[in-house]
Amino acid sequence: MFRWKAAAATIAIAAIALTGCAGGGDDSGTSDSGRADRLTLTAIIGPTSYDIGQGAEYGNRSPFFQAVFDTLLQKNGEGEIEPWLATEWEYNEDNTVLTLTLRDDVEFTDGTPLDAEAVVGSLERFRDGTAPQAATLAGKEFAAVDATTVTITQPAPDPSLVNLLSIAPGLIQAPSTFDDPDSATEPIGSGPYVLDTAASVTGTTYVYTANPDYWNPDVVKYDNLTINVIEDPTATLNALKAGEANGAKIVNNDTIPEIEASGWTIEANELDFQGLLLFDRAGTMAPELADVNVRKAINMAFDREALLDALQAGYGTVTEQVFPTTSVGYDEALDSTYEYDPEGAKELLAEAGYPDGFTLNMMSTAAFQTTFDLVAQQLADIGITVNYTDPGTGNFITDMLAPKYPATWMALEQNPDWQLINFMIAPEATFNPFGSQDPQVDEYITTIQMGTEDEAAQATKDLNAWIVENAWFAPFFRVQGTYAVDANTDLEFWPSNAYPSIFGFSPKN
Repeated sequence: MFRWKAAAATIAIAAIALTGCAGGGDDSGTSDSGRADRLTLTAIIGPTSYDIGQGAEYGNRSPFFQAVFDTLLQKNGEGEIEPWLATEWEYNEDNTVLTLTLRDDVEFTDGTPLDAEAVVGSLERFRDGTAPQAATLAGKEFAAVDATTVTITQPAPDPSLVNLLSIAPGLIQAPSTFDDPDSATEPIGSGPYVLDTAASVTGTTYVYTANPDYWNPDVVKYDNLTINVIEDPTATLNALKAGEANGAKIVNNDTIPEIEASGWTIEANELDFQGLLLFDRAGTMAPELADVNVRKAINMAFDREALLDALQAGYGTVTEQVFPTTSVGYDEALDSTYEYDPEGAKELLAEAGYPDGFTLNMMSTAAFQTTFDLVAQQLADIGITVNYTDPGTGNFITDMLAPKYPATWMALEQNPDWQLINFMIAPEATFNPFGSQDPQVDEYITTIQMGTEDEAAQATKDLNAWIVENAWFAPFFRVQGTYAVDANTDLEFWPSNAYPSIFGFSPKN
């Protein structure tokens, strides 16, 4: 048990004023088109650039891009892939060539056709650019077979490709803007809305009007869309209470009771997990971590329920898996692998040759001081002394991936299976900075990539179980991602993105 508790840490960021913000209740009337007049949302971060080769990103930036650009494929409210710009898609026999059939009735808002050449141009621009997910298309070649057919050829099967085409890598930008320096702030796409640059303030307020020629008008529920960037959680809460929005991303879950008491509805998903990443599994920097019993002892040191209560006000679900519940490999039984047992953890440390414990170097940051204090306390209870170093502003991720530390606390997104594997498990994965590798893990990964659907599913289950049993990580819990909507608004929240789809909002009748 904890000897003390404290509220979860928050990042203090100066509030950004609401500019040109329409009140949620005042502008919710129905227009002659049968749509509501305006949807006003808040976001915690704005786009760095509308040029998909530079700034295209989903997560909390997704609504800005989804408003003006279409993706090749789309996700529904269940997270399932559906046709969008591409009406059909099919792999060849060895899954190295994906053929997409495009709609033939779509134009960009500048009047130019959205055809196979435009799609190839956008995919190449994303692949060769600096957007955060650019590497996901590395090594892939794109070709326009005819005006409505595109092929994507890759050196080896990529089980994540179809999913990628429904998010940032699948965004399609008008080629007429590729050489236009203003494309960073004046996007041209085929999406449901057009950015009103005269009414918008970069970094603060983004105002959009419905695309009058949108190819799929039935999914557009509002004539106008405004997204206000409010980074400060307190300012967001105040905006909600004042009725200055219809929907808002909630950062601090401990404000949920107050939000609900104000008449707002909470929608939620669980995308991210928090816990320790035990990077140095070969013991090159911390020899102790090479012993699986030490890693198991670390898992047994944490009272996950108490951590969830202290750090997230109980909003979330304890877990010992990095694979999400939506994964074919998820197994609820694995979440009971390591019960909270400090005495049992001490016994495992003694068996590993560390009866008096040891010192573990890790990094910290003042923004999450409560979290780091509780982690140190729980590890101290089994004899592990944490020696923290603050790498300084802006260096937390850089030093983590250098790598400069054998283990660290971190919050990471639980991606779809193949993306997750290449994000934190595979030898070259970004969040595997020591390049940890095991023949059994390699075998599972190969089967997931090259095997049949049934073989891949079983290998994913086996990989997840192996990762848990060998304690490659020490997850604490999945965090509830929270979004609030007012009494005038319905929302179908995506299970697979931090911010809702703009198509998920609709006015209440």
